[in-house]
Formats: sequence, structure tokens, C-alpha cells
Amino acid sequence: MAEGKVYIFDTTLRDGEQVPGCKLNAAEKLGLALQLEELGVDIIEAGFPVSSPGDFESVSQIARNIKNTTVCGLSRAVLNDIEVAAQALKYAVRPRIHTGIGTSDLHIKAKFNSTREEILERAIQCVKWARNFTDDVEFYAEDAGRTDNEYLARVIEAVIKAGATTVNIPDTTGYCLPYQYGEKIAYLVNNVPNIDKAIISCHCHNDLGLATANSIAGVIAGARQIECTINGLGERAGNTSLEEVAMIIKQHKDLGLYTTIKSEQLNPLSRVVSDTMRMPVQPNKAIVGSNAFSHSSGIHQDGFLKDAQTYEIITPEEVGAESSKIVLTARSGRSALAYRFQKLGFQFDRNDVDVLYAEFVKVADSKKEVEDADLSAIALQYQEKAAVA
Repeated sequence: MAEGKVYIFDTTLRDGEQVPGCKLNAAEKLGLALQLEELGVDIIEAGFPVSSPGDFESVSQIARNIKNTTVCGLSRAVLNDIEVAAQALKYAVRPRIHTGIGTSDLHIKAKFNSTREEILERAIQCVKWARNFTDDVEFYAEDAGRTDNEYLARVIEAVIKAGATTVNIPDTTGYCLPYQYGEKIAYLVNNVPNIDKAIISCHCHNDLGLATANSIAGVIAGARQIECTINGLGERAGNTSLEEVAMIIKQHKDLGLYTTIKSEQLNPLSRVVSDTMRMPVQPNKAIVGSNAFSHSSGIHQDGFLKDAQTYEIITPEEVGAESSKIVLTARSGRSALAYRFQKLGFQFDRNDVDVLYAEFVKVADSKKEVEDADLSAIALQYQEKAAVA
């Protein structure tokens, strides 16, 4: 493993597809998988093969067509699940089976009506079953975010010994605070004797809006894989957003981390995923939202027009977005107004802009956004009055 590399495990086609209304057919899944490979993700979780014949076929098609990226299939700690996943991944160049079980006391008692020792044995067994089909086995400790650290460390040590090459530490319910999740990863790094034989993976949910923060805390503490989705799609409030973690790692070079994500493809792929999965992206979404590079406050606009870096830490081109936008509202100032008039071909001096600004504010107070047509009307009316005078 390259030191400092963070592997990007994309689960848009599995966890992302669990969003109500986002069901994909096999052709749609394959199309997105090919674009995810081009984006530079390291692992594509193609689906949950045992869940339905359609999902089995989707995983199988992706496995046959993806050439460079690892293709992963999810399973429970059930032999039939694992066998079906292995069959779906049969023709993959780089197959991975992702198997596991809940480890929190709540899951052990309420979900499985079991004991810690029995769950430990089932965890070991499912990894051994998966190793019969592939050398690349990932184990997930579901609800690790609420699992006792000492018990979690015992489970992780045991599954690595059984053959797991990646150990997934999910904050399944989005419960952890960033420092808690970071401490959990650090505890495993420092208390699992064979942890050097596996990659620690972060799989965080966004129930409290902390999925991205928790994932970054995890890699700072020693994890080297992040499980995420395009646009942050996923169960309930969603998963860690791929575009967010990729750009945080790219921006914060002081972390000494990197990914192989081609950032200029993020916005185009975000739109494709949004259209294909019929799930709009909120305008204020980081990196890929339609307002991510829009400026409407007068103070911000003035600073941006003097030097874009005053209010933009990422350029639109860096993430494949359209150019930055100066949006005119009642909160906008004279600098932005003069800039927009110039873009429309009108040449006004400072005194002209002062007069025009008073007319602009009247229009702005009656509309959410002042458009080019409004500005042209204001400018032409002003020029006509000036010509008469």
C-alpha cells in the first residue's frame, strides 16, 4: 500500500441505490460503473447479489466490463450470500467480497438475539468462507460506531487472522462525533496487533450531518479507505460524499494524503448520477451544488472581483463546474453591478454606476434575482435620459 494513499470505495450503486426512488436497472448501473472507473475510484461496490436476480445480473455485468477497478459485492455473514456474491463476481479482474455482521451490543441482542462470543465466531466464519473464493475480503463490523472499542478490537484482530484484507468500521447510524470516530480508529491502530496486515476503512452515515467530518477524522487517525457515494446519496440522510472527501484531501496537502480521483470529472458525473437516479442535488451542496461558486453578497462580490481567492478556495475548473457566478440581488453592491454591466457591453463610470445603483435596488427589492434583461432595460433607460438631457 502506498503510504498516504486513501483508497476511494464508491458505493453509489449499492448504498446509494437504497434511497427510495433511486432504483437502477442493469444498463444504468453498468453505465455509471464505467464512469466511476474513469473518475478514478479504487473500488466499486456494484451491489448486493443475493438480494434479487436483477442485482445479481447488474453485479455480473459490471464484473465482466470493469478492467482496472476492483469490483465488490456485498453479503451478510451467511454462506449462501457469499457463494452468490462469488458467482456474480466470477469474471471480475479484481473481485472483492464484502461480508460482515453487527457488533454493537444493541445489534447483538436486538437483531441477532445472540452473544458477543457467538458473533465473534460468525465473523471469523464468514471471512473464512469468503477467502475460499477470493484473496480480497473486506469485513464490516456493522454499527461499529456504537460498539465497545475493546470488543471491536477483538473482532477486528480475529477477522484479520482469518484472512480479511480490509476491515470496515461503519458509523452505521451516523452517531459518532468526529473526535469519537477518530479515537475509535486510533484505538484499533494501537490495540490490534495484526492491524498492519489490513486496510482500515471508514463507512460513515450522515444522520447528524457528520459523515464527511468523521471520515476525514478516520483517515487522520490511520484509516486508508473511505466508503462514499456521489452526491452523498444513501440510506436515510445519506453517506459520506465522495466529492467532499476527495477535495478536502486535495486541498489539505498538509495531511500528507492523496487519492486518484480526477477532480475535473466531479461536477459532470454528479449531474449524470442526479439525472440517472432521479435525485436532485441541493443548490447549496458543497462542490457540486449549483450555488457552490455563486456570489450574491456585496462584500463577497467586491472581494471576489479583486481576487477570486478571497472567497473561493477551489476554482470551478478544478472540479469541472461552470465559471463562478456574480448573482445580483438586493444584497449586491456597486462593484458587482459595474461588473455585470461591463459583461453586457455597457461602459459606465463611477458616477453613472452610483445613479444606476439606485434604480437597480428598486428592481432588486421586487425580485429574488436581477437578470440580464432587467439590467439592459435599466441601462438603456438611463442612456436615453442622458441623451435627452
